[in-house]
Amino acid sequence: MLKRWKQLTTAVIYKNPWWTYKKDEFQIPDGIKGEYHYVHTNGASMIIPVTSEGNIILVNQYRYLCDKESIELPCGGVKDGKTYEEMARIELEEETGFRSDHMVKAGEFNPYNGVTNEICEVFIAKELIQSKSIPDSTEEFELLIKTPREIDEMISANIIWDGMTIAAWGIARLKI
Repeated sequence: MLKRWKQLTTAVIYKNPWWTYKKDEFQIPDGIKGEYHYVHTNGASMIIPVTSEGNIILVNQYRYLCDKESIELPCGGVKDGKTYEEMARIELEEETGFRSDHMVKAGEFNPYNGVTNEICEVFIAKELIQSKSIPDSTEEFELLIKTPREIDEMISANIIWDGMTIAAWGIARLKI
């Protein structure tokens, strides 16, 4: 069994509405001490919306940090007081204009485990019901409907390059 580190202290360096930058002091079993800087979040919920024809709804949106558009599965951070599934339902409707009463958890992953303790839970949403999209003021979405094979090809061609979308697709692909 691998050695577990012991947290000695933890401090908040910076906090905003989306994440907290933290610094821990730790000690490993042989006595070595160190600092670990990381991003803490409440987690994220990613949704794979499946149409009655078996196609998948994706969203295309602008990503400021990379200064380009990104084709992704709908996703959003878990807000205080909400569960992963509650946020999945909110984000599905907000980003796609659909809701679902048939949502199943497919799995979970950490998007960058050396830098964040975030856990992203992946949900498959079926029996979609048309609703109304009400994105945040900083969000703009273009809906794309693709077959699973087209998504595989888009990932292979680096057209879909978002790591969280690729990870979620890997988890859920065979469960759809």
